[in-house]
Formats: sequence, C-alpha cells, structure tokens
Amino acid sequence: MKTIFFSTKPYDKTFFSTHNSSHQLQLEFLETHLGPHIVNAVDEGTFAVCVFVNDRLTSEVIGVLAGKGVKVIALRCAGFNNVDLEAAKAHGIRVCRVPAYSPEAVAEHAVAMLLTLNRKTHKAYNRVREQNFSLNGLLGFNLYGKTVSVIGTGKIGKAFCKIMLGFGCKVLAYDIVRDATLEAAGVVYGDFDTVLQSADILSLHCPLTPENRYLINEQRLQGMKPGVTIINTSRGALINTNDAINALKTGHIAYLGIDVYEQEEKLFFKDLSGSIIEDDTIQRLMSFPNVLVTGHQAFFTNEALDEIAGTTLENIAMLSRGEEPEKSRLLV
Repeated sequence: MKTIFFSTKPYDKTFFSTHNSSHQLQLEFLETHLGPHIVNAVDEGTFAVCVFVNDRLTSEVIGVLAGKGVKVIALRCAGFNNVDLEAAKAHGIRVCRVPAYSPEAVAEHAVAMLLTLNRKTHKAYNRVREQNFSLNGLLGFNLYGKTVSVIGTGKIGKAFCKIMLGFGCKVLAYDIVRDATLEAAGVVYGDFDTVLQSADILSLHCPLTPENRYLINEQRLQGMKPGVTIINTSRGALINTNDAINALKTGHIAYLGIDVYEQEEKLFFKDLSGSIIEDDTIQRLMSFPNVLVTGHQAFFTNEALDEIAGTTLENIAMLSRGEEPEKSRLLV
C-alpha cells in the first residue's frame, strides 16, 4: 500500500518512519506541496496521499488523484478547509484526519506568544546579549485579573482556558456548544458580540469555515476595547489582515500574535532568509514592534508529532484493510 507524503520535512520522515515499523506501509516523502503543478507525478496505483495544512486539494487535483487510483487522502492535521470534500465524496475517495493531537501544544504556544508580546522577553533577550540592561520600553501588564475571551472551546480552546484560569484571569468564551466542565471551572459563556467586546485579550481557537472567514474584521474590531491583545493560532483567514494592520496603526490593537497567516502557503515551512519576500502584507505586519509572527509552529512538539504520525498511519492502515477509523477521524 503506497502512500505519498507531500510538504514533508526531515522531522516528518523521522516520526512517520518510526511509527511505520508496526504497519509496514510503503512510504514516499516529497518536499513539494500538493497542487495542480505536481499532482500528475503521483504514481498510478498509489493507495493514499498524506497532506498538510498548505497543500491544496481542489476538485481538479482530486479528479486527477482519482484517475490514478488513489483511495485515501490522509490529513496529518485537524483542519480540512484546504480539501474539497464534495469532490472527494463524488470520486469515492476517503478523507481522514487527526482531530486532536496534543491540544496542550497549541494552547501553550498561544500563551507563549501572549507572554512574549506582553513582557517583551524577545527584546530583553537581544538587549542583554548586547550588555544593555535598561528596562526602558519593556513595560508589560499583569495577566492576573484581565478578561480573556476565547472563541472556540474545543480541545485546544479548552486547554487554553484552563491555563488562563490558572493565571487568575476572568475567562469568557463563545462556542456553539458549551462545555459544562469549563463552566464548572469558572469559564463564563456568552453571546459572540459580548464576549468580543469584553476582551482585554482575545484568543482564537476555531476552525476556518466559509461562514467565519474574516471573523475579525474592521466592524468587529471597532466594537472591541481600545488596546486589545489578539492571538491567533488557528487559521490565518479568521482575521482580515488589512483591517488588523489599520487597527495596529491607530493603536486600537495593542498587540497581535499570529502563528498562522492567510497567505502562509507561500512562506511558512521554508527558509527564505536569502530571498526577497514579495508579500507586502506580511512585511508590513513584521514591521510593527508590537506584532509577533511565528511560522505555524504551535503544533511543533515531540508529543504532538508522535501522535500525528501514529494516528495518521493507523487511519491509512485501517482503511487499507477495509476497516473504519473512529468517526471523528473521518471526513468522507
């Protein structure tokens, strides 16, 4: 059962090869992302393709895969907004994913971004290395007592809420489904506008859907507190980047931390240190001293990669035997 991996890095090969010892699947690793430019390189008779967040599985790509006999699209991530599920269903291709992989990894990275922006540890680190021990410009604020609003209380959002409760924050949340254990712990659910407007700190933990694209836009930003801090470790298109830039320029957004970016497939997971980046929007964002950008690394822990590799290969192996993975792992 041949599986071709796209958008792979050395660490992917390490973790998947280790877990494959118990499955003995035929694995091939490609660095390029999957899209119309490369789909014809997939060998006839390939059983599965394994893809990541920035691979683009359009109806055109899925049609070519189906023609080559591909039976499974295995996402080694939770999000699936980059896959045309209707096209996959029409062609009889199963689509599986990893619905939860160490949610604490992403939640802890969101907290790390918040603390870095607030206490400016990245700037302090560089100063001290140059023997500059001045505190000017490093003033932060206490998290204790602040109102932290969380949009989405699935596994990652839930982990983030628990951490913020530990800091002594007032935690508000919005989700279609309320979590009773979070409510018992002290999280207060409210309607979307109230939760947004009450935030000193806003953290996004929801999937990207056609309905919530640009969830945070000019109108919503205007209704939020001046000086709000926004953290996004979910999907880039939850925030209208140009609207966020305008709010940064006026000071309405005091701090912005993003581990995801709407056009990240052209940038993230690549070493572009010797290149000219033509994306003016990301360059503008990175020019702000109160903006922190990381390259989609929130998931990047030993525990998360271990779980991703194990679950993904188990999904493929089960489908190859005609068995059904658990419902939460199957999209089609």
